[in-house]
Amino acid sequence: MPQGTPIKHKKKSKSVLKNIRQTETRTIMNRVNRTRVRSAIRRLRAALAAGDVDAAQKLVGPTFSEVDRSIRKNILPENTANRYKSRLTIALNALRAKKK
Repeated sequence: MPQGTPIKHKKKSKSVLKNIRQTETRTIMNRVNRTRVRSAIRRLRAALAAGDVDAAQKLVGPTFSEVDRSIRKNILPENTANRYKSRLTIALNALRAKKK
């Protein structure tokens, strides 16, 4: 297009405007869910890094529950979520063995 030529804008139809609204809503909800999962994992990792077995054991259940929920909501792929759970379990078991 030559410089200075006016750009033609197509009027957005009702369905396009609805799709935009749906996308914004989904984006917000996905961000909320992703943040919740990541925060739970971060708290558990912090407890493991601090060497606090009791706190880590208390956080395992809720953290794994959030990870499983993220699988159902398609926030995380199933293999990724299972890898996270596996690595966290291995770290917790190592911490337990070290404390004995």
